[in-house]
Amino acid sequence: MPNEYEVKKQICEIGRRIYDRNMAAANDGNISVRLNEREWLCTPTGVSKGFMTPEFICKVGPDGNVIQASDKFRPSSEVKMHMRVYEKRPDVNAVVHAHPAFATSFAIAGIPLTQPIMPEAVISLGCVPIADYGTPSTYEIPDNVEKFLPYYDAVLLESHGALSWGVDLLAAYYKMESLEFYAELLYRSRMLGGPKEFNRAQVERLYELRRQMGIPGKHPAELCMNRQGPNCHNCPSYIGRGATPAADSAPTSYVNAQSTYGNAPPSYISAPPADAAYALAGSDDTEALVKEITKLVMKELGM
Repeated sequence: MPNEYEVKKQICEIGRRIYDRNMAAANDGNISVRLNEREWLCTPTGVSKGFMTPEFICKVGPDGNVIQASDKFRPSSEVKMHMRVYEKRPDVNAVVHAHPAFATSFAIAGIPLTQPIMPEAVISLGCVPIADYGTPSTYEIPDNVEKFLPYYDAVLLESHGALSWGVDLLAAYYKMESLEFYAELLYRSRMLGGPKEFNRAQVERLYELRRQMGIPGKHPAELCMNRQGPNCHNCPSYIGRGATPAADSAPTSYVNAQSTYGNAPPSYISAPPADAAYALAGSDDTEALVKEITKLVMKELGM
């Protein structure tokens, strides 16, 4: 784990990336990182995430109470949302909240991101549900997000934005970046007449690749909160409004709490190749892992 000052610098760098990629206007968005079981670093309220320096960053305790902050800075009031994630997901060490334009447009329209249209999104995100609207800065948002925390690593916030989390700050940020890219591609492909979705077998093949790689986090490949119905790729219906299931949907969700994780893969899944991704799966090099996963997925799909 980097020292505290290095973590503050990384938070500022991620804040700049979020701002530069148009995922947070003005003072929007917030970021947090777990230091240990009693201390977290978080961004302050009322400042642009694109112009922070380490002295801006605040330190808080388990209830979001201030442990350390410069005189003119105070933690974001939305730290409540972050602390709920840490409470329910002990494997999570960083949380990112932003307002990416395309993903937030889907959140405003009440449309979850459930269409399986690109390998990377299916493997890294699965489907992305929408948490019911809550008044900002209140416990309504964390209360509405809580039910999704055991099953996903990203969620849309109705009429608000998006929230992602991960084993470290870079992983949490990459989830947000991937979420926005997925939303943009889905939007643009709908403008072109509608995307071509993966069929059920193709989705399960991608899910199995994820299992074999041992990618950390939660995902419908391992566990689905609606194992008898909606909210997974290719289910007969989806949570939210405006989503359309795939043409060859199964009568009930084929992803369930007793997934094939750890068991012999389906017949159409080959044994894991001796690929660099498998060697990287347990490492901290998130960027290298993402690159290797992309190569492997394209190879498996013959693309």
